[in-house]
Formats: sequence, C-alpha cells, structure tokens
Amino acid sequence: MPKILALHELTTEHKNMIQAAAPGFELITSKIGELAPGMVREAEILLGWSSKVEGEAVAPDSHTKWVQVWSAGVDKLPLDAFRQKGIRLTNASGVHSIPITEHIFAMILGFVRNLHHAVRQQTNRHWDTAGTFTELAGKTIVIVGVGQIGRQTAQVAKAFGMRTIGVRNSGEPSPHIDVMYKVDELTKALSEGDYIVNILPLTPLTTHIFDRDKFAAMKDSAFFVNVGRGQSVVTDAMVEALQAGKLAGAGLDVFEKEPLPQDHPLWSMDNVIITPHKAGDTDQYAERVIDIFLDNLKAYTQGRPLHRNVIDYDKSY
Repeated sequence: MPKILALHELTTEHKNMIQAAAPGFELITSKIGELAPGMVREAEILLGWSSKVEGEAVAPDSHTKWVQVWSAGVDKLPLDAFRQKGIRLTNASGVHSIPITEHIFAMILGFVRNLHHAVRQQTNRHWDTAGTFTELAGKTIVIVGVGQIGRQTAQVAKAFGMRTIGVRNSGEPSPHIDVMYKVDELTKALSEGDYIVNILPLTPLTTHIFDRDKFAAMKDSAFFVNVGRGQSVVTDAMVEALQAGKLAGAGLDVFEKEPLPQDHPLWSMDNVIITPHKAGDTDQYAERVIDIFLDNLKAYTQGRPLHRNVIDYDKSY
C-alpha cells in the first residue's frame, strides 16, 4: 500500500480527512527526530519537509513522487534534485495572505502613528509627545511581488485610500493595483513610493535586487517593509540609507542572516521595527495548508494533475 508521511502534527480531524481523500494510502505521522530508517524513502507523498530527510527523499530507490511543503518559500529545497527525479512540489502559497498583509500594515501604521516610539517610551515610563504623525490616505504604496499576498495587501491599501503600484514579472494587471510595472521597471516604481513593500520570493533574479541603486531611487521619506526574503536585500546598502537619512524607516521581518546578530546596527535604530521572521504565523496556518493539500490529494488519487500551488522549477517558485 502506498504511503503518505506527514512530518507535522495533525489533528484527528485532519487525519480523517486525509484518509477519506486517499483511502488507498496508508497515512503515517512522525516527528523529524523520530523517523525510522527507510521511512521517508518508502513514502510516495511527503506532507512537510526538512533538510534532514533530503537524502532519503531523493535517493535512487526512493518512492517519493510528491512533496507538499509547509512554507511558501522553496528556495532552500533541492529543486534540481526534485526535477531530475520527477518529484512534484507544491507549496503553501496563499496561507499567508491574511497574516502577512496584517503584519505589513501593523508595521506601516506603527511607523505612521509613532507607535514604535511610544512602546520604547512606555518601557522607560517616559511621557514624550514629540514626533511627526502622518496618514496613509492619499499616499502611494509600492508592492514588489504581486502574488496572493500582494493582491491582499493592495485591497487593504485601497481601504485606507492609498494609491497602489505593483511590480511583477509579467506586468499583467491585478485587482486593486492602479499601475503595474514589470521587474525591469523597478527603479521607476520605487521612485514613486511613500511605502515600499517587498514580497518577492528568492530566486537567482531577485537575490540582492534591493541594492544601493534601488535604495537611492527611493524617496528620502519612504518607509521600506521586507516580508519577502532577507537575501533579496543588500543589508549594508539599506543600513547606509537609513543612517544617512536617505530612507525614513524600515519594518523588517526577514534578514540576510537569521537570527539577526545581537551586535547588528539595525537593533539600535529607533526608525526600524524588527520582528523575528514571524509575519506569516497564524493560528489558522495548519487549516489552510491542509485545505491546499486535500484539494491536490483528491486530484492525485484520481489520476488528475496537481493544480494548486505547483512549483515551476524553471522559475523556482
């Protein structure tokens, strides 16, 4: 009997739904540290991923045909090995749309309404009314990487009365985006933004795409948010822009090196809001991943192609 190996904890309800969708499969659940030898190699479907299972999953005698990862990003997976072995890969894109969008605006609103200063003052029991308080209405937000999260972000931005600019590879229009640019027009798009949000996946083309030239193109008053990938930013260039007053502030959830070293200058900047790579966290996470998985699992067991969140190995996303 073919096997589905789940590397994440599942509720009884989740297990029952998976078994109902794939009655001809044996469902096995195991923590990464408790995997028996050969368990991964024998599984046709992996629900979850860890670098610790790579050796068995891509081994010549592995039965693995499909991997459903628990994350949206797949840049840390052995994509070339998957392609060569014919393993299909699906991700959790869409799971994060609501929490990451809310996180983006938490950072932006925190900066706009000076909450980042207020929290520091509260810690020191210090009453200080100084600071500039602005509004989002009428401002321009540039969303770099208009996928599912970008579309959700644009919709919320519109509710605040903002002008929306999008940047995506295809340049195709998207709901709630007023103007869409292609990636090769990124510099022009950045020059128009009051708030710039990076949601790009990490690919060879997006690595260090936010370099000195890109930060120089931004308005001195711009606020930069990164909830995409830390490696898409040249950190030293961003720090220089912040220190020189060429960038008003930043809200950062991802970094080139994680955890962010304790002696890093970003920690001490009062115009920077830092969160520890948690923008996508939500109590609804597992429910949404399982929904994607079940939808594809029904297709898989019926001999139909996977249709949700299938990774294109040529694009790396």
